[in-house]
Amino acid sequence: MAPRLLLVPLGCLALLLPPPRAAEFSPSLDSDFTFTLPAGRKECFYQPMRREASLELEYQVLDGAGLDVDFHLLSPKGETLVFDERKSDGVHTVETEDGDYMFCFDNTFSTISEKVIFFELILDNMGEDGQDQEDWKKYVTGTDLLDMKLEDILESINSVKARLSKSVQIQTLLRAFEARDRNIQESNFDRVNFWSMVNLGVMVVVSAVQVYMLKSLFEDKRKSRT
Repeated sequence: MAPRLLLVPLGCLALLLPPPRAAEFSPSLDSDFTFTLPAGRKECFYQPMRREASLELEYQVLDGAGLDVDFHLLSPKGETLVFDERKSDGVHTVETEDGDYMFCFDNTFSTISEKVIFFELILDNMGEDGQDQEDWKKYVTGTDLLDMKLEDILESINSVKARLSKSVQIQTLLRAFEARDRNIQESNFDRVNFWSMVNLGVMVVVSAVQVYMLKSLFEDKRKSRT
């Protein structure tokens, strides 16, 4: 399983977009992060990429009013590759060139509600596997008489590694879905309790008014004569 690196906030980015804060990823095959985006704020990150590689990014809004956020993905040249407006989730894959790709989550349209956002980066063809294969080839000498060559072992290991990585990715996404559904259920639970108490209060007031009105109907309002 590829190592996971935390995002480190930086003071500023290149003059592509001026975000309040920024963070950086070191090159890795699989990274995921969950953070809180305050109301009225924008958070940007960047990812260094190589030519002819692949960048896949998936994000979900786990909590917050509306469960929506604006999303921007920019190329190293500052061109907008993806723009999602008021979306709760999204999956985007781009073929990359050399440079730093920037992606931003924008919550400036919300004035009071903060958002909890999860996103995952999956990087392919970053050149590491090719170097590993070159290292293996140094030892592939004198193995013609073996039933299974080192290349076959390497292929099997890479197949198992790819499937394990896919399993980890699916489990991570399922945890994100579970967290979002739990937040929705807790919000609905609080709303049901609030309106139940309101209905209970209304019933008590109506009952008291009815008792008072019935009691007033049977009162003898005639004044006694002296």
